[in-house]
Amino acid sequence: MADAPPADVRANLLERAQSINEKIEEHQAAIAELSGERRECLEDLLAAGMTQIQIANALGMSRGRISQLMSAGVKAERAFFGTGKVTVAIGGKLETGRVDGKPLVVASGEAFGAYERLADLLRTLGLESESEIVPPPGLLQLNRPNLVVLTSPRLLPFVGQVLDSDPHLGFASDDDGWFLVDKTTNTVYRSPSDGGESTDYAYLGRLPRPDGKGTFLYLAGIHSPGTAGAVRHVEAHLPELYREVKNRRWSMLVATKFDGKTRKVLETSAVTPIYRHDNG
Repeated sequence: MADAPPADVRANLLERAQSINEKIEEHQAAIAELSGERRECLEDLLAAGMTQIQIANALGMSRGRISQLMSAGVKAERAFFGTGKVTVAIGGKLETGRVDGKPLVVASGEAFGAYERLADLLRTLGLESESEIVPPPGLLQLNRPNLVVLTSPRLLPFVGQVLDSDPHLGFASDDDGWFLVDKTTNTVYRSPSDGGESTDYAYLGRLPRPDGKGTFLYLAGIHSPGTAGAVRHVEAHLPELYREVKNRRWSMLVATKFDGKTRKVLETSAVTPIYRHDNG
C-alpha cells in the first residue's frame, strides 16, 4: 500500500478541489442564467412575428433545436428574483413574557407563512432561499444581491426611507394608523381590515439599493394578510410581471381578500397600474 501523502499535501489538494468545485458551480449557474436569457430572446422573437424556421435559419440551427431550446432550461422569469440564493428579510417583533425572561425576536405567523409560500415558488424556479428575521429597530442591510424584503415600514423604518424614491406610490401614517398612497392620482388606500372587513392592501415593487449598485424586491401589506397577498399575487402573475418589468424599477398596489377566521388569502387584484420608475 502506498504511503499516504503528508498532511500539507492533503490540505493543498482539498483546497484545490474546493476551488474547482466552486468554479464549476459558478459556471453551471452562469450557463443556467444564459439559457434562460436565450429562451427569453427566442420567445420575444416569436412574439415579434418571426417563425421558428426563420429563427432557426438566422441562428444556423434546426427547427427541432429551436423547439427544444424553447422547452428546456430554467424559466426566464427566475431572473425576477436574482441569480443565486435568495435572502428573504422579514421584520420581527420582540416576544416577551418567556419563562427564561429573555425576549425573543419573532415574525408573525402570517409573515412567515408568506415566506414559506415564496420559498416554494423559488424552489420551482430552481432557486434556494433563506429567511432572515430582522429585530427591532429594523436595521436591515439592503446592499446585497438577490434580496426580497417583506413587512411594512412600521417594522422596517429604513425601508420606508428608500420608499421615498418611488415617485408614484408609498406608505404613510397618521393618528389613524398606516396606509398606502398613490401619489400620481392623490388616492389614499386605508386598510378595510381596520374597520373589520377581511381586505387589506399591499405594495409590490423593485426599489434601489442605497449604494446604487442594484435593487431589491419589496412586498409589503399594510397588515400581515396584505403581505401574504402580495406574495400570492406575484406567484399567480410571475410570467406576465417579468415580461412587463424585467429587472427594472417599478411598483404597484394590490388588494387582498382573506378569510376572516383563518386569515388565509382568498384572492388578490391589482388596484393601480404597474408604474415604471424614472431612471429605473
